[in-house]
Amino acid sequence: MSDFVIETTGLRKEFVSRRGGRLVAVNNLDLNVRAGGVHGFLGPNGSGKTTTIRMLLGLARPTAGTMALFGRPVPHHLPEVMTQVGAVVEAPKFSPTFSGRQNLQLLGRAIGTPDERVDEVLETVSLTGRDRDRYKSYSLGMKQRLAIAATLVKQPRLLILDEPTNGLDPAGIREVRETIRVLGESGVTVLLSSHILAEVQQVCTSATIIGNGRVLASGKVDDLLARGTSYAVRVADPERAVAVLNEVKLPATLDGEIVRVDTDRSPAEITRHLASHDLWVAELTPVRQDLESFFLDLTSGDTLGAEAAKGDNQ
Repeated sequence: MSDFVIETTGLRKEFVSRRGGRLVAVNNLDLNVRAGGVHGFLGPNGSGKTTTIRMLLGLARPTAGTMALFGRPVPHHLPEVMTQVGAVVEAPKFSPTFSGRQNLQLLGRAIGTPDERVDEVLETVSLTGRDRDRYKSYSLGMKQRLAIAATLVKQPRLLILDEPTNGLDPAGIREVRETIRVLGESGVTVLLSSHILAEVQQVCTSATIIGNGRVLASGKVDDLLARGTSYAVRVADPERAVAVLNEVKLPATLDGEIVRVDTDRSPAEITRHLASHDLWVAELTPVRQDLESFFLDLTSGDTLGAEAAKGDNQ
Protein backbone atom coordinates (compact mmCIF):
# COMPACT_ATOMS: atom_id res chain seq x y z
CA MET A 1 0.00 0.00 0.00
CA SER A 2 1.27 3.49 -0.86
CA ASP A 3 2.69 5.77 1.84
CA PHE A 4 1.03 8.72 0.14
CA VAL A 5 -2.55 9.96 0.29
CA ILE A 6 -2.00 11.99 -2.91
CA GLU A 7 0.46 11.14 -5.70
CA THR A 8 0.88 12.74 -9.09
CA THR A 9 3.64 11.92 -11.57
CA GLY A 10 4.38 14.02 -14.64
CA LEU A 11 0.93 15.61 -14.38
CA ARG A 12 0.27 18.04 -17.21
CA LYS A 13 -2.72 20.10 -18.29
CA GLU A 14 -2.91 22.20 -21.42
CA PHE A 15 -5.69 24.52 -22.52
CA VAL A 16 -6.34 26.00 -25.95
CA SER A 17 -5.80 29.76 -25.80
CA ARG A 18 -8.04 32.33 -27.46
CA ARG A 19 -5.43 32.76 -30.19
CA GLY A 20 -5.39 29.08 -31.03
CA GLY A 21 -2.18 28.19 -29.21
CA ARG A 22 -1.85 26.04 -26.08
CA LEU A 23 -1.40 27.26 -22.52
CA VAL A 24 0.30 24.95 -20.02
CA ALA A 25 -1.50 25.31 -16.69
CA VAL A 26 0.18 22.31 -15.01
CA ASN A 27 3.64 21.31 -16.18
CA ASN A 28 4.94 17.79 -15.33
CA LEU A 29 3.87 18.14 -11.70
CA ASP A 30 5.07 15.56 -9.15
CA LEU A 31 3.04 16.03 -5.96
CA ASN A 32 3.35 13.68 -2.98
CA VAL A 33 1.33 14.15 0.20
CA ARG A 34 1.78 11.79 3.16
CA ALA A 35 -1.04 10.93 5.55
CA GLY A 36 -1.70 13.23 8.48
CA GLY A 37 -1.24 16.93 9.15
CA VAL A 38 -1.76 19.95 6.93
CA HIS A 39 0.09 20.08 3.59
CA GLY A 40 0.28 23.50 1.98
CA PHE A 41 -0.15 23.59 -1.80
CA LEU A 42 1.25 27.03 -2.42
CA GLY A 43 1.71 29.42 -5.28
CA PRO A 44 0.37 32.69 -6.71
CA ASN A 45 -2.93 32.94 -8.50
CA GLY A 46 -2.65 31.34 -11.94
CA SER A 47 0.15 28.94 -10.97
CA GLY A 48 -1.92 25.76 -11.47
CA LYS A 49 -3.20 24.97 -7.97
CA THR A 50 -6.92 24.91 -8.73
CA THR A 51 -6.40 23.09 -12.04
CA THR A 52 -4.45 20.37 -10.22
CA ILE A 53 -7.18 20.00 -7.60
CA ARG A 54 -9.88 19.80 -10.26
CA MET A 55 -7.97 17.00 -11.98
CA LEU A 56 -7.58 15.08 -8.70
CA LEU A 57 -11.33 15.33 -8.12
CA GLY A 58 -12.24 14.26 -11.65
CA LEU A 59 -13.52 17.73 -12.62
CA ALA A 60 -10.89 18.14 -15.35
CA ARG A 61 -9.02 15.64 -17.50
CA PRO A 62 -5.20 15.73 -17.53
CA THR A 63 -3.33 16.06 -20.81
CA ALA A 64 -0.64 13.67 -19.55
CA GLY A 65 0.68 12.06 -16.39
CA THR A 66 -0.77 9.88 -13.64
CA MET A 67 -2.66 10.52 -10.38
CA ALA A 68 -3.54 8.40 -7.36
CA LEU A 69 -5.52 8.89 -4.15
CA PHE A 70 -4.82 6.44 -1.30
CA GLY A 71 -2.74 4.44 -3.77
CA ARG A 72 -5.66 3.98 -6.20
CA PRO A 73 -5.25 5.39 -9.72
CA VAL A 74 -7.72 8.17 -10.51
CA PRO A 75 -9.94 9.04 -12.23
CA HIS A 76 -10.47 5.32 -12.95
CA HIS A 77 -11.02 4.44 -9.26
CA LEU A 78 -12.48 7.81 -8.26
CA PRO A 79 -15.97 6.49 -7.34
CA GLU A 80 -14.55 4.13 -4.70
CA VAL A 81 -12.10 6.61 -3.14
CA MET A 82 -14.39 9.66 -3.08
CA THR A 83 -16.16 8.31 -0.01
CA GLN A 84 -12.89 9.10 1.81
CA VAL A 85 -12.41 12.57 0.30
CA GLY A 86 -14.00 15.88 1.25
CA ALA A 87 -13.41 19.04 -0.77
CA VAL A 88 -14.29 22.72 -0.71
CA VAL A 89 -13.40 23.95 -4.19
CA GLU A 90 -16.33 26.21 -5.01
CA ALA A 91 -18.91 28.00 -2.86
CA PRO A 92 -21.35 25.33 -1.64
CA LYS A 93 -25.09 25.76 -2.05
CA PHE A 94 -26.95 26.01 1.27
CA SER A 95 -30.54 27.03 1.90
CA PRO A 96 -30.37 30.63 3.19
CA THR A 97 -33.54 30.35 5.29
CA PHE A 98 -32.50 27.10 7.01
CA SER A 99 -30.22 27.09 10.00
CA GLY A 100 -26.67 25.79 9.75
CA ARG A 101 -27.75 22.69 11.66
CA GLN A 102 -30.72 22.05 9.35
CA ASN A 103 -28.53 22.35 6.27
CA LEU A 104 -26.12 19.78 7.66
CA GLN A 105 -28.91 17.45 8.77
CA LEU A 106 -30.38 17.45 5.27
CA LEU A 107 -26.99 16.57 3.85
CA GLY A 108 -26.33 13.90 6.47
CA ARG A 109 -29.69 12.20 5.98
CA ALA A 110 -29.16 12.16 2.21
CA ILE A 111 -26.03 10.04 2.68
CA GLY A 112 -27.35 8.02 5.62
CA THR A 113 -25.36 9.71 8.38
CA PRO A 114 -26.92 9.91 11.87
CA ASP A 115 -27.79 13.32 13.31
CA GLU A 116 -25.19 12.77 16.06
CA ARG A 117 -22.49 13.26 13.45
CA VAL A 118 -23.85 16.76 12.79
CA ASP A 119 -23.27 17.61 16.47
CA GLU A 120 -19.66 16.42 16.16
CA VAL A 121 -18.79 18.44 13.05
CA LEU A 122 -20.46 21.59 14.38
CA GLU A 123 -18.23 21.35 17.42
CA THR A 124 -15.16 20.69 15.26
CA VAL A 125 -15.70 23.91 13.28
CA SER A 126 -16.73 25.88 16.39
CA LEU A 127 -20.28 26.66 15.26
CA THR A 128 -21.99 25.20 18.31
CA GLY A 129 -24.15 27.98 19.71
CA ARG A 130 -24.76 29.54 16.30
CA ASP A 131 -25.93 26.34 14.64
CA ARG A 132 -29.63 27.22 14.97
CA ASP A 133 -29.22 30.65 13.36
CA ARG A 134 -30.29 31.03 9.76
CA TYR A 135 -27.53 30.53 7.21
CA LYS A 136 -28.20 33.96 5.65
CA SER A 137 -27.24 35.61 8.96
CA TYR A 138 -23.80 34.00 8.98
CA SER A 139 -20.61 35.98 8.38
CA LEU A 140 -18.37 34.91 5.49
CA GLY A 141 -16.07 33.15 7.94
CA MET A 142 -18.97 31.22 9.46
CA LYS A 143 -20.23 30.26 5.99
CA GLN A 144 -16.81 28.92 5.10
CA ARG A 145 -16.64 26.92 8.33
CA LEU A 146 -20.08 25.48 7.61
CA ALA A 147 -18.81 24.47 4.16
CA ILE A 148 -15.92 22.63 5.83
CA ALA A 149 -18.38 21.02 8.26
CA ALA A 150 -20.45 19.77 5.31
CA THR A 151 -17.41 17.93 3.93
CA LEU A 152 -16.74 16.38 7.35
CA VAL A 153 -20.19 14.83 7.71
CA LYS A 154 -19.04 11.73 5.83
CA GLN A 155 -15.85 11.47 7.94
CA PRO A 156 -13.26 11.83 5.14
CA ARG A 157 -9.63 10.81 5.53
CA LEU A 158 -8.55 13.55 3.11
CA LEU A 159 -9.86 17.12 3.03
CA ILE A 160 -8.98 19.37 0.08
CA LEU A 161 -9.45 23.12 0.58
CA ASP A 162 -8.93 25.52 -2.32
CA GLU A 163 -8.19 29.07 -1.12
CA PRO A 164 -10.53 28.75 1.90
CA THR A 165 -9.75 32.25 3.26
CA ASN A 166 -10.36 34.18 0.04
CA GLY A 167 -12.50 37.24 0.68
CA LEU A 168 -12.49 36.84 4.47
CA ASP A 169 -11.68 39.60 6.94
CA PRO A 170 -8.91 39.04 9.53
CA ALA A 171 -11.37 37.57 12.05
CA GLY A 172 -12.75 35.13 9.45
CA ILE A 173 -9.24 34.12 8.39
CA ARG A 174 -8.33 33.38 12.00
CA GLU A 175 -11.49 31.30 12.49
CA VAL A 176 -10.87 29.18 9.40
CA ARG A 177 -7.18 28.84 10.25
CA GLU A 178 -7.98 27.47 13.69
CA THR A 179 -10.48 25.02 12.19
CA ILE A 180 -7.82 23.75 9.77
CA ARG A 181 -5.31 23.41 12.61
CA VAL A 182 -7.74 21.30 14.65
CA LEU A 183 -8.46 19.06 11.67
CA GLY A 184 -4.77 18.48 10.98
CA GLU A 185 -4.21 17.53 14.62
CA SER A 186 -7.21 15.17 14.59
CA GLY A 187 -5.68 12.82 12.01
CA VAL A 188 -7.41 14.11 8.87
CA THR A 189 -4.98 14.85 6.03
CA VAL A 190 -5.60 18.40 4.79
CA LEU A 191 -4.39 19.67 1.41
CA LEU A 192 -4.55 23.44 1.76
CA SER A 193 -4.24 25.42 -1.46
CA SER A 194 -3.41 29.08 -0.93
CA HIS A 195 -1.43 32.07 -2.14
CA ILE A 196 -1.38 33.71 1.32
CA LEU A 197 1.91 32.27 2.48
CA ALA A 198 2.13 34.02 5.84
CA GLU A 199 -1.22 32.56 6.88
CA VAL A 200 -0.37 29.07 5.66
CA GLN A 201 2.90 28.95 7.56
CA GLN A 202 0.95 29.04 10.83
CA VAL A 203 -0.87 25.75 10.17
CA CYS A 204 1.14 23.69 7.65
CA THR A 205 3.50 20.90 8.64
CA SER A 206 4.68 20.38 5.05
CA ALA A 207 4.32 22.23 1.77
CA THR A 208 4.75 22.10 -1.98
CA ILE A 209 5.43 25.41 -3.71
CA ILE A 210 4.62 25.71 -7.41
CA GLY A 211 5.04 28.31 -10.14
CA ASN A 212 4.23 27.97 -13.83
CA GLY A 213 2.43 24.75 -12.91
CA ARG A 214 5.66 23.05 -11.84
CA VAL A 215 7.15 22.18 -8.45
CA LEU A 216 9.71 24.67 -7.18
CA ALA A 217 10.23 23.15 -3.72
CA SER A 218 8.61 20.52 -1.52
CA GLY A 219 9.12 19.12 1.97
CA LYS A 220 8.55 19.82 5.64
CA VAL A 221 8.10 23.54 6.27
CA ASP A 222 10.97 23.62 8.81
CA ASP A 223 13.29 21.91 6.32
CA LEU A 224 12.33 24.32 3.53
CA LEU A 225 13.01 27.35 5.69
CA ALA A 226 16.31 25.91 6.93
CA ARG A 227 17.60 26.02 3.34
CA GLY A 228 17.85 29.79 3.43
CA THR A 229 20.30 30.24 6.32
CA SER A 230 21.34 33.79 7.08
CA TYR A 231 22.87 35.72 9.98
CA ALA A 232 22.48 39.25 11.28
CA VAL A 233 25.88 40.57 12.37
CA ARG A 234 26.56 43.74 14.35
CA VAL A 235 30.06 45.24 14.15
CA ALA A 236 31.53 48.72 14.66
CA ASP A 237 32.27 49.22 10.93
CA PRO A 238 29.52 47.44 8.98
CA GLU A 239 30.52 48.76 5.53
CA ARG A 240 34.06 47.44 5.89
CA ALA A 241 32.68 44.13 7.23
CA VAL A 242 30.56 43.70 4.09
CA ALA A 243 33.63 44.21 1.90
CA VAL A 244 35.74 41.76 3.94
CA LEU A 245 33.10 39.03 3.86
CA ASN A 246 32.39 39.39 0.15
CA GLU A 247 36.12 39.03 -0.58
CA VAL A 248 36.04 35.52 0.92
CA LYS A 249 32.79 34.56 -0.89
CA LEU A 250 30.55 35.03 2.16
CA PRO A 251 27.59 36.88 0.58
CA ALA A 252 27.01 39.96 2.74
CA THR A 253 24.76 42.99 2.39
CA LEU A 254 24.16 46.08 4.48
CA ASP A 255 20.76 46.43 6.14
CA GLY A 256 20.97 49.73 8.01
CA GLU A 257 23.59 49.20 10.69
CA ILE A 258 23.30 45.41 10.44
CA VAL A 259 25.34 43.15 8.16
CA ARG A 260 23.23 40.32 6.71
CA VAL A 261 25.21 37.24 5.67
CA ASP A 262 23.39 34.64 3.53
CA THR A 263 25.35 31.42 3.81
CA ASP A 264 25.24 27.80 4.93
CA ARG A 265 28.79 28.12 6.29
CA SER A 266 29.34 28.20 10.05
CA PRO A 267 29.03 31.38 12.16
CA ALA A 268 32.53 30.64 13.47
CA GLU A 269 33.87 31.18 9.96
CA ILE A 270 32.15 34.57 9.77
CA THR A 271 33.63 35.73 13.06
CA ARG A 272 37.09 34.38 12.17
CA HIS A 273 37.28 36.33 8.90
CA LEU A 274 36.08 39.52 10.54
CA ALA A 275 38.46 39.16 13.49
CA SER A 276 41.42 38.70 11.10
CA HIS A 277 40.72 42.29 9.97
CA ASP A 278 40.25 43.62 13.52
CA LEU A 279 36.49 43.68 13.11
CA TRP A 280 35.08 42.37 16.38
CA VAL A 281 31.60 40.90 16.38
CA ALA A 282 29.32 42.46 18.98
CA GLU A 283 26.32 40.31 18.02
CA LEU A 284 25.62 37.44 15.61
CA THR A 285 22.06 36.13 15.34
CA PRO A 286 20.63 33.44 13.04
CA VAL A 287 17.78 34.83 10.94
CA ARG A 288 14.98 32.40 10.16
CA GLN A 289 13.18 33.07 6.90
CA ASP A 290 9.42 33.09 6.81
CA LEU A 291 7.63 31.14 4.10
CA GLU A 292 6.82 34.26 2.10
CA SER A 293 10.45 35.40 2.01
CA PHE A 294 11.57 31.90 1.03
CA PHE A 295 9.01 31.85 -1.77
CA LEU A 296 10.06 35.27 -3.09
CA ASP A 297 13.72 34.22 -3.09
CA LEU A 298 12.81 30.95 -4.80
CA THR A 299 10.79 32.58 -7.57
CA SER A 300 12.86 35.71 -8.16
CA GLY A 301 12.80 36.55 -11.87
CA ASP A 302 10.33 33.78 -12.68
CA THR A 303 7.01 34.20 -14.47
CA LEU A 304 4.56 32.33 -12.31
CA GLY A 305 1.33 32.14 -14.26
CA ALA A 306 0.37 29.70 -17.02
CA GLU A 307 2.86 29.65 -19.87
CA ALA A 308 2.51 28.96 -23.55
CA ALA A 309 3.48 25.47 -24.69
CA LYS A 310 6.80 25.41 -26.56
CA GLY A 311 6.40 25.87 -30.25
CA ASP A 312 2.94 27.44 -29.88
CA ASN A 313 1.70 30.96 -30.17
CA GLN A 314 2.06 33.21 -27.12
